[in-house]
Amino acid sequence: MQIALVRPGPRAQVLEFTNLKPMPELTSPVRAYIEVVFSDRPRQVVSISELPFYIGRGIESNNHLSIDDLRISRKCAAIYAGPAGLRIENRGQLSGIFVNGQPTTGRTLADGDRIRLGLDDACQIIFRQEPEAPLQEEPVTKLQSLLGSLKVDSGDDLKGLRLLLEASSLLHSQLPLESVLAATLDHAIVITHADRGMLLEPDASGVLQVKVARGRAGQTLPIDRMNPSRSVLGRAIENESAVISEDLNVANLSQDLSQSVVLQLLRSAVVIPLYGTRLGYAGQPIETVRRELLGAVYLDSKRTATFSVLDRQILDALGGQAASILDNARLVERERERQRLEQELSIAREIQQALLPQGLQDYPHLAVTGTHRPCNEVGGDYFDVFPLPDGRIAILIADVAGKGLGAALLTTMLQGAISGMTLGVDPVMVFEHLNRFLCGRASVGRYATMFYGLLDPDGTLEFVRAGHPSPYLLRRGEVSELYSDGSFPIGLVEKASFWATRIQLEPEDTLLLYTDGITEAEDRHRTLFGTERLEEALARHQDSSLSDLQAGILGTVERFAEGTSQSDDITLLVVRYRRPGDHAGKTA
Repeated sequence: MQIALVRPGPRAQVLEFTNLKPMPELTSPVRAYIEVVFSDRPRQVVSISELPFYIGRGIESNNHLSIDDLRISRKCAAIYAGPAGLRIENRGQLSGIFVNGQPTTGRTLADGDRIRLGLDDACQIIFRQEPEAPLQEEPVTKLQSLLGSLKVDSGDDLKGLRLLLEASSLLHSQLPLESVLAATLDHAIVITHADRGMLLEPDASGVLQVKVARGRAGQTLPIDRMNPSRSVLGRAIENESAVISEDLNVANLSQDLSQSVVLQLLRSAVVIPLYGTRLGYAGQPIETVRRELLGAVYLDSKRTATFSVLDRQILDALGGQAASILDNARLVERERERQRLEQELSIAREIQQALLPQGLQDYPHLAVTGTHRPCNEVGGDYFDVFPLPDGRIAILIADVAGKGLGAALLTTMLQGAISGMTLGVDPVMVFEHLNRFLCGRASVGRYATMFYGLLDPDGTLEFVRAGHPSPYLLRRGEVSELYSDGSFPIGLVEKASFWATRIQLEPEDTLLLYTDGITEAEDRHRTLFGTERLEEALARHQDSSLSDLQAGILGTVERFAEGTSQSDDITLLVVRYRRPGDHAGKTA
């Protein structure tokens, strides 16, 4: 085990306060240090030079105390200023942190407390705190001069400012959000002399619900037992400003007397609504743009309270900082959710691409090529070519209604079902089974078109279709459809029937199987590419190789679209029949 110190050595710090907006960062003097005790080497003394003081593995996480041990998390713990003194908080040590042998997520430290990081006692930390020196006149004078128009008349006012600075530092720390909010409530409780404090956030219906609750002694309170005054909350939200009721018995509650106030014998309450970034549209007048309600800080007490002008300004500033951190946390959470979805879609795309046939191979009586271009990360199109034990080659193309992840999930399910055909199962029976399966689960709300063909070495093509566009047959320069009558997709009509049809292919016959992403491609004027253009593009490639034919059709579609974004999945499957042993170069 090795230990490395980042930014070592004590550094003198002075309380500075320029104004309330924007909030200054904490630079309060620290008179504490820790002894790092190893089981196999001499102890080391490390000064807590600034707050928050981060402990963890590796210097890349901006740890002040970096412990090179795999049992220590990169973001392990932090020591920061709380209302009752320096506190230690678990930042992510999976095996927990222990103070004097007791597990904790966060607690105020006392001189001589022994801190263990995780279950192993190979390394322990002893917290040491020097007696706090009396506050000197010079820092007080400097602080008062920096306050400008705000007047500090007493030590209580100075204590309130110190708590505000500590809270501001916490709000900009790297501690977990819940820990930051809990510590902020602790500071607000000390400032207001409240019995309890709560942070409320709106649920899906917009009703404020308690998310964090703290008591006067810094303990966590059960949120299911909290009953904040809805009348005071409602007044703060209606006015979009803080409500400070110093004596609820004499406050004007005649219009909406709150039962919770009466039953709980409450005498004072403070509500600070928290608002985020204004929501509106470009060019909309600022006065008509509404603010997004992020939540509210609520504090109450069974005693009457008296708040000075400075107390009120401190509470306003504290509420503004809390709103800022909640707003940022929400933005960060949205970004993390976006990244998580992108990662999951990327994984889904990799899986789907891996399930598609890779490097289609030719067979003695069949040359084949194909491509699949989803319009999103994942798509609802699918194609495959695979041999059966009886010597026939199976040709499949499918298109699930819709796009995106839902369509991709159903496509994967269909692929698994179709794979059973390699065991010699009758295709008609498989289609009918899939149809009953999907129709029996109407909540899925999706259906699929499919074409499944079996090509015999002698050129006999037996196929079953389910609402899929007819493949095109290119024979001696002429283009025709395999069928013109309709059929039902799988999963649309429960009593739909399916049947097999046979045709005879001739050598050099080419089949073009496609999904409607080709024919429904649009140009800038929203004109569809259509079947006629597809037939013309196919007819021009009678003597082309399959790869050139495929590239030619895709190029024609791209030129037609003129850069218009793809609105549907595009899939092409091109096969050319040839007699066994005939390997003419033009069919490759």
